[in-house]
Amino acid sequence: MKLAFAISPGRGDVDLLMASLSEVLQVDGLRVCGTVQVNSERPDDGPCDMDVKILPEGPVIRISQSLGKASRGCRLDPDALESAVGLVGARLAAGADVLIINKFGKHEAEGRGFRDLIAEAIGREIPVLVGLNRLNAPAFQEFCGGLAVELPPHAADLAAWVWEAVAAQDGRRSVHINPSPQTAISAAPASVSGRGAA
Repeated sequence: MKLAFAISPGRGDVDLLMASLSEVLQVDGLRVCGTVQVNSERPDDGPCDMDVKILPEGPVIRISQSLGKASRGCRLDPDALESAVGLVGARLAAGADVLIINKFGKHEAEGRGFRDLIAEAIGREIPVLVGLNRLNAPAFQEFCGGLAVELPPHAADLAAWVWEAVAAQDGRRSVHINPSPQTAISAAPASVSGRGAA
């Protein structure tokens, strides 16, 4: 089973990390499938808007709801998330070298969201890389039976794992892997307050 996860120390860092990684992997010639999250500030200083980009080329889907500046509840739009799941599922069926899911979140912990697609990719021996937060870590470990590999939250480490996993999957030589220099970029610290999902 080729399943790995990364937990970033700063809120929103894992989103930046996965987004930059997906771009580098595509430049290096891999068929990347999945989602990366993009958070953006709201003009009213309320909680940030959350969008996911369907890899590789879009579209971008807003997965957050505007519940008001003082809201504390979950802002995730479940219908929008399921739309994203459907699009990723279609692209996964068309063929992929790696599946990247920006977050194993509350929906996945409850058995919904991208959970089935992650299992499908693993069943097809497609390497899977997910972002994770500490809150949902127990549900994720239960889901994967504790068999997932935790990676340092650095693009170079994630890229190296992906290339080794892909090489093992399709027989490509992994002896002299030389991904783009951009893979040395680490996730930048989150500079926007209020980052994060439900």
